[in-house]
Amino acid sequence: MTGWEKFAFSFLNPRVAAEYAPKIIEGLGLTILLAACIIATGLVAGLVLATIRALGIRPLNWLIIFTVDVFRALPPLVIIVLIYFGLPNAGIDFSGFGATWLALSLVLMAFAEEIYWAGICAVPAGQWEASRALGLRFLPTLFRIVLPQAIRIAIPPLVNRTIAITKGTALGSVVAVAEILGAAQSAMAFSGNPTPLTLGAIAYIILFLPVVFAGRWIETKFAWKR
Repeated sequence: MTGWEKFAFSFLNPRVAAEYAPKIIEGLGLTILLAACIIATGLVAGLVLATIRALGIRPLNWLIIFTVDVFRALPPLVIIVLIYFGLPNAGIDFSGFGATWLALSLVLMAFAEEIYWAGICAVPAGQWEASRALGLRFLPTLFRIVLPQAIRIAIPPLVNRTIAITKGTALGSVVAVAEILGAAQSAMAFSGNPTPLTLGAIAYIILFLPVVFAGRWIETKFAWKR
């Protein structure tokens, strides 16, 4: 058997691929669901924290800054393990899906809050002054004038960070979540052949390549014209 034949038998085995492709497809569906939950939760929570921070209440701001810095500093895998294995000791149980969802949502929330906050700070001070001159109070100015501009400024970096963090769904395999990587590893263990890992890699390409292209389009669409 030549070197190429050995490689094909190990990573491109048609019999193994046909047998375990349905499991990889199931894992793809679970990954899509998990990624959607993470994106929705993380982006909304980050916007809420940035909005609260804009109110300028110092004790709340200190708490938000501390929380954001903690979740930006900790590796996502450590957070998943702490939630899944640590919190049950305090009487709080999470499934593998729930632990992965919560952990990656907290990480995305932390980065999103900083990106939103940078967008708020990037809005020219003249916008605030003009709204005051028109008789608008602080909250109407924040929600009707500043936040729409800040969100547009934040979209390009937010898209990149969201894609990077949602690819961390593969970490769910550590806590027995049968997403793409978990399904591929399980199939490889049963088959004794790494072809399912190749199928998993193809599934990730199918899932995230369109997302990357969509991200580029969104960046171009919402970028400020220079």
